[in-house]
Amino acid sequence: MTKVRLRNLVQARSGDKGNTVNIAIFAPNKQLYDTLLLEVTPQRVKEHFSGLVKGEVIRYTLPNLYAMNFVCKDALSGGGSATMRLDNLGKCFASNLLRMEVEIDDSVDLPKS
Repeated sequence: MTKVRLRNLVQARSGDKGNTVNIAIFAPNKQLYDTLLLEVTPQRVKEHFSGLVKGEVIRYTLPNLYAMNFVCKDALSGGGSATMRLDNLGKCFASNLLRMEVEIDDSVDLPKS
């Protein structure tokens, strides 16, 4: 097993609407996607954003795209027009999630950097 930061494995996009953040990650191949389904769970994402995301984290899987979409509720202190965290709105959450470390079996093909 190897510990790797998500930023070395996937691409990500994020945004916000009201008090909810939406984060999508895209794996480069099915083998890595299947591994990430076990590692990047809603519980781990909520733990990673401890103190920022106060509501539920829901994961939607998109197996045909090797993607996952995380909807994080109560994540922006009331939303863009109400929060004092202007530098932490939705677009920053993808970069933040890419700092998460996951354990990858040595047999999984990792993307070349």
